[in-house]
Amino acid sequence: MNPHRVVVLTLALSLSVLLTVTAQSPTNTRGKNGSTQERKPGDLPRDNAGGIPRPQPEMWQPQTVSGQQSIGDSDRGADNIRLAVDLVVLDAQVIQQKTGRIVGNLTREDFVLAEDGVRQQVTQFSQDTLPLSVILLIDRGGCLDPFSEKVRQATLAALERLRPQDEVALMSFADTTELITGFGRGKDRILAGLDHLPPHQEEAAHCFNRAFYDAADFMRRAGNPDGRRVIIMITGITTYFDCSGPSANEARMAVLESGSVVCGIIPKTAAQRMENGIMMAAAGIGGLFKAKSSNLKQLAEETGGEVLHDKPENLDRVFNDLIEHLRTRYTLGFVSTNRKRDGGFRKLKLELARPAQKSDDRLVVKTKRGYIAAKDSASKFDRPTK
Repeated sequence: MNPHRVVVLTLALSLSVLLTVTAQSPTNTRGKNGSTQERKPGDLPRDNAGGIPRPQPEMWQPQTVSGQQSIGDSDRGADNIRLAVDLVVLDAQVIQQKTGRIVGNLTREDFVLAEDGVRQQVTQFSQDTLPLSVILLIDRGGCLDPFSEKVRQATLAALERLRPQDEVALMSFADTTELITGFGRGKDRILAGLDHLPPHQEEAAHCFNRAFYDAADFMRRAGNPDGRRVIIMITGITTYFDCSGPSANEARMAVLESGSVVCGIIPKTAAQRMENGIMMAAAGIGGLFKAKSSNLKQLAEETGGEVLHDKPENLDRVFNDLIEHLRTRYTLGFVSTNRKRDGGFRKLKLELARPAQKSDDRLVVKTKRGYIAAKDSASKFDRPTK
């Protein structure tokens, strides 16, 4: 696309969103054809257990996920959604800052962990390779299509590196979020799903808040509870104004509750950098007028993930690095000194002890920055029992 057209279209989109963001109705959503459809809270497609149906590989009819449920909805099911106060488990990745290489052979004594500023004792420690539950979340909105043929080939090459026990689901988003294919194993499923990916919609939005909320919701309902949960967003921008529906904070809380690590893959081009720069500037200006926005990089940092970007022809290597980083992590478990079951957010800070930092190349620890504690009594967000 002509770069000048990118500027014009993106500026128009940014100004349009900025002028209308405060007027959006939380109960309306824009359909594929641009029409406005009435949406009611709780309008998720459900099976008998109250969750999103888990599609079979041969089912290619996309499902629109409304994402209107409150975070504490009672139909969320098992206690493994909220991390128990009795035992908190987190994954950590240690890399060299300059080279990006993974650091292995660290011990429990090399880590210092604090919760809300209080030192915690690590009782479980290992460096393992858990199976992965991956949601590929592909952006189909905006001026530029980030999912070119080169990016598609890099994605397929990355799938080749997955192990038999890993599972992958495919979702797309623009104005709404669509589940293309549910969790399953095997490259052929995702290959067929990519053939049914919705077309790029140049006039559509990048509804990050809905996309993150709906991906976390599906991960929580259908993902392997014993695996390492990952949401990989393929997009050309890193921030966007919130659309109607769950707020950025509600999406953030849903991601934290799901136990997912958020990562981003950004195909880097001149036009992409231009669009991303304009959107970041527009979001900054919008913030002065209380317009809310969602930020991919911030969510990745908070969940211990990373956002990688390179030219489309180099994304094969980038994807490979990302899969390697996700698979090889330290697992740490501790019993919190805070025994309250209040459903509150607990801040975590994991650092390396000084002896472990004696290397000439500074070591960086990537892990989630907090978790949601369990709660004994019903949350104020829970639906009343009839």
